Amino acid sequence: MSRDIGLYIPYIPFIDRLLINTVFLFLFLLVPGLVLLHLLVAPYTKVEESFHVQAIHDIETYGIPSIGDAAAYMQEHYDHFKFPGAVPRTFIGALVLSELSRPFIWLNKNVNRQILARAILGLFNASALMSYASGIKRAFGQPAAIWYLLFQASQFHVLYYASRTLSNMFAFGITTLALRYLLSEPGVRHKYRTRCRLSLCLLTVAGIIFRSELALFLAMHTLFLLLTGRVSLIKEVIPAGILGLFIGLISTVSVDSFFWQQFPLWPELAAFKFNVVSGQASAWGTQPWHFYFSNAIPRLLLNPCTYLIGIPVALSLSSTRAATAYLLAPSLAFVALFSSQPHKEWRFILYVIPPLTAAASLGASYIWTHRTKSFIYRLLSLVMLLSPLASFTISTFVLLPSSAANYPGAHALRALHDNHGDTFQPEISVYLGNLACQTGVTRFLQIPSKSPTEAWKYDKTEDETIKSSSTFWDQFDYALVEAVGPEESRLTSGPNSRWENVEVVNGFAGVRVLRPGEEARGSVEESFLRGIGGERAIGVWEKGRELVRRFVTKGWWVGLRMEPRIRIMRRVE
Repeated sequence: MSRDIGLYIPYIPFIDRLLINTVFLFLFLLVPGLVLLHLLVAPYTKVEESFHVQAIHDIETYGIPSIGDAAAYMQEHYDHFKFPGAVPRTFIGALVLSELSRPFIWLNKNVNRQILARAILGLFNASALMSYASGIKRAFGQPAAIWYLLFQASQFHVLYYASRTLSNMFAFGITTLALRYLLSEPGVRHKYRTRCRLSLCLLTVAGIIFRSELALFLAMHTLFLLLTGRVSLIKEVIPAGILGLFIGLISTVSVDSFFWQQFPLWPELAAFKFNVVSGQASAWGTQPWHFYFSNAIPRLLLNPCTYLIGIPVALSLSSTRAATAYLLAPSLAFVALFSSQPHKEWRFILYVIPPLTAAASLGASYIWTHRTKSFIYRLLSLVMLLSPLASFTISTFVLLPSSAANYPGAHALRALHDNHGDTFQPEISVYLGNLACQTGVTRFLQIPSKSPTEAWKYDKTEDETIKSSSTFWDQFDYALVEAVGPEESRLTSGPNSRWENVEVVNGFAGVRVLRPGEEARGSVEESFLRGIGGERAIGVWEKGRELVRRFVTKGWWVGLRMEPRIRIMRRVE
């Protein structure tokens, strides 16, 4: 009997460790899997991503010219010379993604290059999140890391935007790696100051090259490290700042001065002067001072239990209070000071989400490990366990399909190529309206010319004076215009109009509440599920929806609403 017990006692901890390790590994690998899923479901881009995605296309397609004929060559081929935008942006992110894409293009020339470049960026950001999770595991234990991954995998915006070619997302992976090096890990205390120096250097480089607001983010972390005695101004801060400044400035000034043909050019300094010093950013809208705290952070975290239960519990416990304050203080100070800017967007503070999520995981881990101690902890542990499942469901089956339906411009251009291109016509000229260009149309989606006499030609003219002339429109065979807008009215008004509507492309237009008895069409959800699991997935979804409506919501439901966004117009001879 004692022999059996002797064999039995160590068996239970082994099974527990195996189970915990399996859960951690599954969640660990789930992060890049979800990033790729979001990319494949929503492969198109919006206008704010256009500079970087067009730059990637131009570098891959036309190559990098020699110094001697760079100006004339890029003036002819590169998109940013014709559509420079309000301020210059750096080419470094586009250059890196283009070069990393080349081996895959060499192996398969037919690979979707836009998806390829975005996948590389998405996997870089996913690897940064995974590295941060490993840091949480080493600093606070595997249970905290599991809760961190649970919360992170159930957030929408971080996963959805991880592969998007925004300057913020080029900076996001670098800042997340920098924050990972600031986590205190047992066994590496003698190396901690070196890690802090590396972290501050990375934040400096990211701020100089990609996003100027990171200067404030860097300042708050530097100040906190100095006040807590973790670093020395002479030994760590100044050397890290000098090295980061040197690497960042040399990189951006040399690369961007060449691509923009302006010397010397520091794009982020120009953007800072335009947006902050001159206050031009306010032209894109202003928000109240509390926007980041009342709107952006709850939206980014998505799961209300993270900031209503997880973080408060972690701050209230003596065992986790210091670590939680270390995670929260610099990030929240950055958000508070940055709130003084009138123009606010959630992507400007995306860098604080990993540490905020980590702070919530400390509280959730404590609740879970003490769930047998009292009824309150047992109840809270159940709530904390179910909340990521609920937010994951909303993120994956509501927010992702609705966001994927928000690119009518890309869908319209694909429909034009697939359904309306006249293969017997040697040259087809297409006008791309403003809304189409804002909602997915990129150079990657355009069909390259086979020869001077057999080609698709595209035009993105924005000048209203030029477009007011009837002769301007006579040069086009097709036009992708806003479904209800001035261009559509201009083409169809009058009895002698020579334009006809051949197809209408719908786009996401919000949600609508369905009452008992109303039919749930679910066209957006069906399109999403068809791409993942085919017709069988749609059947399972419809049966599940009807069961929930019948037995849970008593007939009520929330559906996604679609409206006409882009018209494909054809000129009639």
